[in-house]
Amino acid sequence: MKARSLASANPRKAGARTGRQDRPAERGRAGAKGERFDAAYYDRFYRRRGSRVSDARTTAKLGRFVCSYADYLGLPIKNVLDAGCGLGRWREVIAEHYPRARYTGIEVSEYLCAELGWTHASIAEYRPRARFDLVICQGVLQYLDDRQASAALANLARLCRGALYLEALTAEDWRDACDQRATDGAVHRRPAAFYRSRLARHFIALGGGLFVHKDAGIVLYALERV
Repeated sequence: MKARSLASANPRKAGARTGRQDRPAERGRAGAKGERFDAAYYDRFYRRRGSRVSDARTTAKLGRFVCSYADYLGLPIKNVLDAGCGLGRWREVIAEHYPRARYTGIEVSEYLCAELGWTHASIAEYRPRARFDLVICQGVLQYLDDRQASAALANLARLCRGALYLEALTAEDWRDACDQRATDGAVHRRPAAFYRSRLARHFIALGGGLFVHKDAGIVLYALERV
């Protein structure tokens, strides 16, 4: 989870940027079987008004950006994967923007899988038959160690055939941008270059956390690439 710092260069009001917010985490430094991500964890970071880092409104705002850009690119969105789906707020976004799309949510929290019926799986290991037009992986990868995170990034490239929205807390974010009082810092704070170098093998960066797969056949102008 990360909340934007008031000292950030971004002039918007500090607060949760729908990141690890809305997206329950993968198993990283947590113990086995995802015990870290229990009811108390979600109450603190996602449900309780005084301590939560995100709410449904911020997710909806981000969703408008992601879905609008996908529409602008002309990507047909029929199959969506939400990797680390948490409370399922992205499911509501997808239902609004793509009412005929199939939504799949995977989650490592056994508590949430029992509570909300998600598929119990890690993005580092999930191997469905289908590929997805849109993949969302928000605030998940910082909870994985380097080996798991590398495997997850490679798997995202296998699973995605269109657009990827990715957010992960980086060392630079922790130092320069996020509100450390509200953000979960018990994670693997890697440099952004760790993610960029691995994503660049299969994706083109568009900015704003959006990436398009190189095999998607999307024609981009030079300044649309980051």
